Amino acid sequence: MQLAETAFAKINLALHVRGQREDGYHQIETLFAFVDVGDRLTARSAARDEFRVVGEFADQLANPFGNIVARALAALPRPDGLAITLEKNLPVAAGLGGGSADAGAVFRLVREAHGLPEDWRARAAKLGADVPACVDSVACIGRGTGTELEAVENDLAGTAVLLVNPRVPLSTAAVFAAWDGTDRGPLPDGPASRIAREGRNDLEAAAISLCPPIAEVLAELAESGADLVRMSGSGATCFALFRSHDVMRKASESLALRRPGWWQLGGSLR
Repeated sequence: MQLAETAFAKINLALHVRGQREDGYHQIETLFAFVDVGDRLTARSAARDEFRVVGEFADQLANPFGNIVARALAALPRPDGLAITLEKNLPVAAGLGGGSADAGAVFRLVREAHGLPEDWRARAAKLGADVPACVDSVACIGRGTGTELEAVENDLAGTAVLLVNPRVPLSTAAVFAAWDGTDRGPLPDGPASRIAREGRNDLEAAAISLCPPIAEVLAELAESGADLVRMSGSGATCFALFRSHDVMRKASESLALRRPGWWQLGGSLR
């Protein structure tokens, strides 16, 4: 048996931080969306679980065996093992839910091979707040810590999107700790396009204070002809939505000439 899955890059089209909970986590409201590109996982049957990492950002995973992919495998009961190779194409600690997307892809691999236990959502949530959304990788609203999911009218599917990262890793915990604590209100109602257009990312200012190049990325994208520009998650990756893939590709080529050191990846919203 040979299986393959893409770990679709996650972006937060809007991210509203509503407060800090007694357990130390933050109460959020977010609009998750997923890009049709990301890391790549291949799997085959094995006597026991095996895991290896290749790809551009493989060396950023200091301890592959403590990686969320290995923990996702351990969290799911199966009659035999899976040997998984992760092609790490997304930067680590980048606001793209890369590790969570990898874990979500593991859940899909196991679902295809053996099915998932009835409590798979709880198992996913224990791995990370973004993991439940990443299992199906479809646009949805996340509340609580991000694990309470609601359906949304996804009128942005197929939209051209460009992801840009200044190649600076950024700790999610540090960004949340730098948030100013102000509740600026809930997500708007309506379809994904309205929530994205009228929403915001409440972590943007905190992330910029820790990683000033984010402001440069946002400024560059604002001049690219994009319809919407915003930071994703806790950063440092930012995204731009475009009216067409041709406009997106031209913006990407122009940006690569001006900022050759930045990482970027183009695709479509799922």
